[in-house]
Amino acid sequence: MQLLDCNPKVDSLKHLLETGTSVNAPPDPHQQSPVHLAARGGLACFILWQLQMGADLNQQDAFGEAPLHKAAKAGSLECLSLLVASDAQINLCNKNGQTAEDLAWLFGFPECAKFLTTIKCMQTIKSSEQDHCVPVLRQKRSLESIENMNGKRKCW
Repeated sequence: MQLLDCNPKVDSLKHLLETGTSVNAPPDPHQQSPVHLAARGGLACFILWQLQMGADLNQQDAFGEAPLHKAAKAGSLECLSLLVASDAQINLCNKNGQTAEDLAWLFGFPECAKFLTTIKCMQTIKSSEQDHCVPVLRQKRSLESIENMNGKRKCW
């Protein structure tokens, strides 16, 4: 519970957990889990603790928003960084078809929007490279295992 003491705003979140609320249980009428509430409040330390307890960081609420959307609307670069590092899906759209990046721009947080744009581009490049490199790597590995006439492995 000491991680929860990093910010005095966590009293309501602490209460939810002390009363036995599940990490993924939606505690309010909008189906927002404790991770949604923490992201909306910019409480990265609480998000970290929730993730360690098995929270679903891609769970969407009644508006179709995941914790990443909430952190973007709050302008919390710290929460966004933590969620992205924990493999949050950055391309999830809410019920209005908006990504977290869209919301960061809309709510006036350009540093958060640029961060999400950069991550999206890096993921696209990484995915593209993996698609093109896998056949080459497999081919190279198969060539490396070819043995010469003396039964010794050839060096390439």
